[in-house]
Amino acid sequence: MEELTANEEQIMRIFWKLERAIVRDVLDQLPEPKPPYTTLASSVKVLEKKGYLGHKSYGKTNEYFILVQENEYRKKSFNTLMKNFFDGSVENVLSFLVKEKKVSEKELEELQKMIDNYEKK
Repeated sequence: MEELTANEEQIMRIFWKLERAIVRDVLDQLPEPKPPYTTLASSVKVLEKKGYLGHKSYGKTNEYFILVQENEYRKKSFNTLMKNFFDGSVENVLSFLVKEKKVSEKELEELQKMIDNYEKK
């Protein structure tokens, strides 16, 4: 699975929400300033070439549909992030989040409960 640019991820988030769409539907969902239609159409073609989207033609109109589910992409992206920035260590990820104050005390308690429940199984 090829990595996506930030722009491609933004487009895929829209497809994951809509599941099936024509380029105009995606354009309508994008925030201002919107890209030109042709630029967006080119990006959608790139996503198709990368294997994230497929399409069905209705005359001159293509309806695109997702081939890679969001959870599948999320898992791969997170695993890549862990490997490249945290030496594949969950402990390093959690340590980073705690040091950066990205995890609240309540969230840490919830994580501990999850760990305790997992150990009981």
